[in-house]
Amino acid sequence: MDTNPSIGCIVTECQYHSASEDFCTLDKIMVGRTTQYSSNSKETDCESFIPKRDNYS
Repeated sequence: MDTNPSIGCIVTECQYHSASEDFCTLDKIMVGRTTQYSSNSKETDCESFIPKRDNYS
């Protein structure tokens, strides 16, 4: 997959993290809430996250 320079990412454990740079390889991501109403970044999650398979082999 190609690096998407519009989506920065430092979560190297994600399957969609670009191995060569701190970017995502997806065309878009889904961000969701962890509470009914979010008022800060700690109350949100990237719902597109999938752990790399080799982390759990």
